[in-house]
Amino acid sequence: MSEPPEEKPRKGMVKPPMGGGDAGRMKSTRVKTAKRRTASSNSWLARQLNDPFVQEAKAKGYRARAAFKLTEIDDRIHVLRRGARVVDLGCAPGGWIQVALERGVTDIVGIDLLPVEPASPAQIVEGDFTAKGMDRTLIEMLGGPPDVVLSDMAPNTIGHRQTDHLRIAALIELAVEFALGSLKPGGAFVAKAFQGGELDEVLKQLKQHFKSVRHLKPKASRADSSEVFLVATGFKGR
Repeated sequence: MSEPPEEKPRKGMVKPPMGGGDAGRMKSTRVKTAKRRTASSNSWLARQLNDPFVQEAKAKGYRARAAFKLTEIDDRIHVLRRGARVVDLGCAPGGWIQVALERGVTDIVGIDLLPVEPASPAQIVEGDFTAKGMDRTLIEMLGGPPDVVLSDMAPNTIGHRQTDHLRIAALIELAVEFALGSLKPGGAFVAKAFQGGELDEVLKQLKQHFKSVRHLKPKASRADSSEVFLVATGFKGR
């Protein structure tokens, strides 16, 4: 779900801009005090202070640096279009919704377990995407089948690599299931994934139902992150 992230019977679980401009050339900022902070917290704060995408997001009024991931994906593959209907799974804090609206999307429904500030005219649900009947609720709110399904969902990790990958893969499977069951013919699907995850079956499904399936790592994804994005376009229909 946004950054950081978050029924088979449904499994209950739970570019320009490229950071250029002045932000890309700013001097490194040091954290002046570490009182009551752990070493990892101090490191995270220093990284945030010196991240050009964080600075650029603030300058452009985006709610999160993750907005630049979607802008780069859309600049390269053009999944968003004026008048499109979009469902955004794991939408907090709303950066992807902002980008979609900027690019002419008129009907968008987002859902997240976390509260999200309003972003009119988007409709936002605070709830569990995996809850029974939620898929139908989202489509009803949207007013019909979506042209695009976006998913920035990610589970809470526990630090055990294999378990975390399985949880991530399970969420992606649910997002794919929703996309295959709801998209208009010709539609697109964009989902966050992680290198090394158990995605063979997901990729097989996507390649069967979409004309094109690609892996992208936007420049706004941190270099030390295994994060990648699956981008499937040209949905063949059901």
